Amino acid sequence: MSQPWDADPDAALTRRLGKSPAELGTTDSRDGCPDVWELDNGDIAVIGRDLTEVYQAAGLPQGMAINERERLVVIPRITLLSAKEDLPDA
Repeated sequence: MSQPWDADPDAALTRRLGKSPAELGTTDSRDGCPDVWELDNGDIAVIGRDLTEVYQAAGLPQGMAINERERLVVIPRITLLSAKEDLPDA
């Protein structure tokens, strides 16, 4: 069965959306960086903490599902808010 959308593994990271983790104070520059990036095909890549198993164990809200090829990633609120200025309204 074909999905309406699938991630393109050949898409390249083109630009950061928002401020860098260092600018936001969300990293110590050693252990990873929550971040949001645009790919050359317009899709968005998010770097954050993988909490898939934690949320699945607690029970997902009705209507929410995580495919076996997907992960639930958590990023700091400030990371997404700083990316907002780089996102179009529509």
